[in-house]
Amino acid sequence: MMLWFGIISLVMSFGGLTSAFIVSSTREDWLTNFQLPESFTASTIIIVISSLVLYLSKKALLKHQNQLSISLLLGTFVLGLAFIYTQFSGFSEIIQSGYNFTGPTSNITMSYIYIIAVVHILHVLVGLISLIVVIINHLKKKYTPTNKLGFDLASIFWHFVDILWLYLFFFLYFFN
Repeated sequence: MMLWFGIISLVMSFGGLTSAFIVSSTREDWLTNFQLPESFTASTIIIVISSLVLYLSKKALLKHQNQLSISLLLGTFVLGLAFIYTQFSGFSEIIQSGYNFTGPTSNITMSYIYIIAVVHILHVLVGLISLIVVIINHLKKKYTPTNKLGFDLASIFWHFVDILWLYLFFFLYFFN
């Protein structure tokens, strides 16, 4: 139940951030027709693949294919790291385009994008920590097809964070 309360809180928090983004878009200094960095598109593809790999890991667990399940969990973890890397690459692309997040050359639009992406990255880090716990427990043979609560909770959170990024990406892509 606590996971669902947390997810609802996150939905409300990111709803607030995207609402503030919309309200702020009426400012005179708002940047219009900006392009999201290509790295954000790559990170979107990576995070969708990570959800698929995690799903396959759970299917392998249900079929008693523990080694495959662990390998796929490790793949999900690596894809999570790749997601974070591509997000930071996207920040570099924004800065190279001449838009800074703070200071005299900052732009309110890019500052919002930075805040939204960084807060999401923090939640991906929480998901990665959850995956580490699941991997360790799986290596200790704590999960079976009938005893997989920790695996399920981590999966729910990971898939939620992935869906959240899809929402944020398409929101930022289409609302400019």
